[in-house]
Amino acid sequence: MEYKQIEEKLKEMLPERRLQHSLNVSKCAVKLSQIYDCDENKAKIAGLVHDCAKYFTDDQIEDCIKKFNIDLDPLEENNIALSHSVIGSYVVKEVFNIDDEEILNAIKYHTTGRENMSILEKVIYMADLIEEGRNFPKVEELRELTYGGKMEEALLMSFNNTIKFVIDNNQLIHPRTVKARNYIMSKIMSKNM
Repeated sequence: MEYKQIEEKLKEMLPERRLQHSLNVSKCAVKLSQIYDCDENKAKIAGLVHDCAKYFTDDQIEDCIKKFNIDLDPLEENNIALSHSVIGSYVVKEVFNIDDEEILNAIKYHTTGRENMSILEKVIYMADLIEEGRNFPKVEELRELTYGGKMEEALLMSFNNTIKFVIDNNQLIHPRTVKARNYIMSKIMSKNM
């Protein structure tokens, strides 16, 4: 499916505001792919479709879980903020005929991150956070690091911010995020030795 066809299909799946976010993430992912020597087309497509399941109804979620035999972990169950990425990685395959494993993983891990992320996974994770429509404390710092070629530092700052936010809101921290943070932290520490 071509980019414009995907965009048209997403108009049926996402509210206007979320579609605009997806277009922004796609555009940002292309810029980042040029900085980090990542496949530009994969970044463009993954950025566009990353949130395709974000507005699924409970029935749609249930249907997907059954249809694709998706095994959500306890933190993802009944939590669309986390589960939309996992569910989306299956939906993208079915609805948009995308079966590229790198793209599917970039979608699957764009909310939590994970240990040893691929460059495409990092690009989509950061593009989702720093696209031009985003406005939150320290977003400019994240943009500066990411566009300045400091992906590892940007990821670490992002994971730290997420973990602090989750703690401040008295919520459970997804173990993938903790592992992703510690993995990046170890890499940075070993570089500085």
